[in-house]
Amino acid sequence: MGIREEQKEKRRKDILLAGLEIFIRKGYSATKISDIAEQVGMSVGLLFHYFDSKEALYEELISIGISGPMSVLDDTGMEPFVFFENTANQMFQFILKDPFNLKMFTLMNQAFYNEAAPQSIKEKLQSFDVYTPTIQIIQKGQDNGTIREGNPYALAIAFWCAIQGIAEQIALKPDIPYPESEWIIDIIRRK
Repeated sequence: MGIREEQKEKRRKDILLAGLEIFIRKGYSATKISDIAEQVGMSVGLLFHYFDSKEALYEELISIGISGPMSVLDDTGMEPFVFFENTANQMFQFILKDPFNLKMFTLMNQAFYNEAAPQSIKEKLQSFDVYTPTIQIIQKGQDNGTIREGNPYALAIAFWCAIQGIAEQIALKPDIPYPESEWIIDIIRRK
């Protein structure tokens, strides 16, 4: 990649980060494309060279927010408990390595409740389902005795909501003590 392409990619990332910050702070409806352009120090016209609209920028952020958790759910063939150990560790590394990743959890949570979101975003969010594949993995783990008994859906909710909640707390208060990923795994561990 040449210098010009690298600069363009950096500007694009700067726009995504600024958009993420402002969407979280103001919400989708109250955010203006001019707010984002001002945050990155460019004109609105130049910003439109990167994203056609506020909706396109928001949709890109939502796509990023969906792809992270969904990528860990690809069929790995791992033993179920090992899957949860790896997933918890991977998610903690993901959220602790970059403030952008942390803030994505907040944006995604807000997006689900955003009545003003464009229809394309609402449709995209409807396809975002970490629970169904997680339930299947939990059921396999319950069958082989490595995952605690209980409603698989409720266990999936507990696992993912713990990660979500921790990420949001760290995003809001970066100086708080970080829990261990092992504690999250204990939610589903058979005792």
